[in-house]
Amino acid sequence: MASLEELRQVRLQKIDVLKKHGIDPYPIKTAKQYENTDVIQKFETLSKEKTLTLAGRVMSLRPQGGLIFLNFNDGSAVFQALLKKGDTLEKDFDLFSETVDVGDFVEVTGSLFETKRGEKTLLVSSWRMLSKAILPLPEKWHGLQDVEERFRKRYLDLIASPEVKQRFTFRSRLITELRASLERAGFLEVETSMLQTLAGGTNAEPFKTHHNALQIDLHLRIAQELDLKKLLIGGFPKVYEIGRNFRNEGIDVTHNPEFTTVEWYQAYSDASGQMAFVEKIIKGLVEKIAGGAKIIYGGNEVDFSKKFKTATFYEILEKHASIHDAASLTLDALKKKAAELKIKVDDSDTLEKVLDTIYKRICRPYLIQPTFITDFPIHYLPLAKKKSDDPKLVDAFQLVAGGMELVKAFSELNDPLDQRARFAEQEKNRKAGDKEAQPNDEAFLEALEHGMPPAGGVGIGIDRLTMLLNDQKNIREVIFFPTLRPKGDA
Repeated sequence: MASLEELRQVRLQKIDVLKKHGIDPYPIKTAKQYENTDVIQKFETLSKEKTLTLAGRVMSLRPQGGLIFLNFNDGSAVFQALLKKGDTLEKDFDLFSETVDVGDFVEVTGSLFETKRGEKTLLVSSWRMLSKAILPLPEKWHGLQDVEERFRKRYLDLIASPEVKQRFTFRSRLITELRASLERAGFLEVETSMLQTLAGGTNAEPFKTHHNALQIDLHLRIAQELDLKKLLIGGFPKVYEIGRNFRNEGIDVTHNPEFTTVEWYQAYSDASGQMAFVEKIIKGLVEKIAGGAKIIYGGNEVDFSKKFKTATFYEILEKHASIHDAASLTLDALKKKAAELKIKVDDSDTLEKVLDTIYKRICRPYLIQPTFITDFPIHYLPLAKKKSDDPKLVDAFQLVAGGMELVKAFSELNDPLDQRARFAEQEKNRKAGDKEAQPNDEAFLEALEHGMPPAGGVGIGIDRLTMLLNDQKNIREVIFFPTLRPKGDA
């Protein structure tokens, strides 16, 4: 079998042949008239045209003496063409035979007909090279049998696997429909800063960079939350943003350092109002984009047709981790329980962080059907309002389905004095070694002191929702270009 470099050299020689015939292997313009899908759908009508010009990437070649069948894909569909000596000029036929490979982009002009087998086909009278591929496609190259190579060279993965391409088309449709749902509900789409002097809005370690002209350090945002709340203060009652966030955290099947979320905030709302709205939004997306209210994820049926279940955070810990009266346990007692469950925790971990780790590792995998988790400890979510009937808890919820967290939401804390006290607690945690603790953001506190209306806020992970609706267990399967270690690095 020829090596990759040997195949490359053969194709480079074919470029020389084209050039010797006065042909540019990479011309600027193409005379392409129709998408392949249009030709398939309007075949009868277009068959009446004397000639038409199509174009696309050659996906297969089947030479049979004086005939050459080829399938070509223009991104919309695959279509068949036929070069036939007598109908195609002999010099054009021979040059095609000598220089065209699977993977090349070609333009073909001719007339439509159906073969004896009823296959819609273009009988080629002339052709042009549009882009000569120097390297072969994946089916001729063993490298893409390596899963990581699929992620590293996603463009080849898309060519080789129609299912992968469909998955990303699904993702785009999901975002489009989500945007439309929020617009119908009266939300305004906005854009907020990605470079921030302080990275707040959630508990996560940020990426740090430096701006030369201003001579200041900046961070990539970890959440859109604080800027969007400032817009509520500024008088926008309903805002949302779909965009990228960046967290300097580990990589696993549900985490990538660069990921996509939607966050929305509604003035004069609260967690309970947003819970009803989230259920409506998620059910609508599943029905419209997934084609029905029931999906399969990890071998389990997930049913979105029924009213979503609800359970408190402490109820979940008791049911699935056998932690009784978790609210009264000390940090040492919780760390001991984590050790019994064979869960590693760091010395700097707070009580809430240990609870969270136990919940994620032990409890969440059991939550297959859509379930709202409510009533979290106060320091678990430092930007959420306390519950009026129990100030040790916050008025918040998460939506879990298929064992994955999809949504985090709460009644937004708009008391600047309480928020200052929460930030002070976070600062203590930071000084004790918690790199994910939220910074004391004086600019945000000043904005709050100007008055923020009561509000409900929601964050949804687009990547995880796409995973769930496509039955994918690895987040890298739904991100075009996931973060990977450079090839060759140890």
